[in-house]
Amino acid sequence: MGERYHGEEEPRRRSERRRDSDRYRDDELRRRDDPSFHDEQYRGRGSRQVRSWSVDLSEAAGRIAGRLRDRGSGRRRRRRETREQARGLYGSRIGHNMLRAAVAEVVGTFILVFTGCAVATAAILQRSTAGPAFYDSLAVALAFGLALTAIVASIGHVSGAHVNPAVTLGLAATSKFPWQHVPAYLGAQLLGAILGAIAVWISYGEAAREMAAVAATFPAEGVGDIRAFLVEIFITFILVFVIISVATDDRVPAGVAPLAVGFALTCGVFIGGPVTGGSVNPVRTLGPMLIAGQFTALWVYVLGPIIGGVLAALLYERFVSEADATE
Repeated sequence: MGERYHGEEEPRRRSERRRDSDRYRDDELRRRDDPSFHDEQYRGRGSRQVRSWSVDLSEAAGRIAGRLRDRGSGRRRRRRETREQARGLYGSRIGHNMLRAAVAEVVGTFILVFTGCAVATAAILQRSTAGPAFYDSLAVALAFGLALTAIVASIGHVSGAHVNPAVTLGLAATSKFPWQHVPAYLGAQLLGAILGAIAVWISYGEAAREMAAVAATFPAEGVGDIRAFLVEIFITFILVFVIISVATDDRVPAGVAPLAVGFALTCGVFIGGPVTGGSVNPVRTLGPMLIAGQFTALWVYVLGPIIGGVLAALLYERFVSEADATE
């Protein structure tokens, strides 16, 4: 409406300025030819013309200032929206979908803990799906790896499929995830892990809690806390390094990420299983520990994965990602 008004008003103003200019020129010529011409009339018309020009200039300046303010606010709004919608893992957008992302993290962590810990509990209790063969360590590692592959494929585009505080804190340490959203993600992951442990308890009965501790991880017999701590750092380093490389670098082919991440977790569980149980994830251990009521070497499974994850993220972001393959 305002643009149409200015479009109609501008020709009228130009026409008035031309008439004032013509009158001014005629009065000047008449004043030269007729000394008795009234000077007040001349000055009055001249002053009206000056006032008209002043009003036009003032309005033009106001319009320009308004446009500059609009452009400045638009740029600030676009920058703010860009920050709020910063890219996360697997192309997810961070900011506008925080509630949905948190729910996705709850569901994803639930699937991971329920699947992996259920198979581990079945192995401890020597349960089988069919026939005389029991689950073994191979089944446990594959269960965690396959579960993470499915989780990344299903919710990676929503929340980034962190499902692990070590991943969330590693991303935040490298400015790839906003620190203000970290508490929401950590809370969602812990809730999902507790729900997953409860589901294991329900599925396998009281024996899952009393005999298997709902598959909570503890250092193996004869393994000290320091050695277990270092092993958790090592195996979490492997997982997070792979996640950061395949899920944040545009040079990685699409579709590779879910398999790579699942294989990396499988490798970590294979390596750490005989020593620490292969946690690689603070909430994967903390959820079952809370349900089982056993907290042996808890600090190992909280600090170890976090340190390993942050180191992996920093190494890739600050050094390895700058490399460029040469032919």
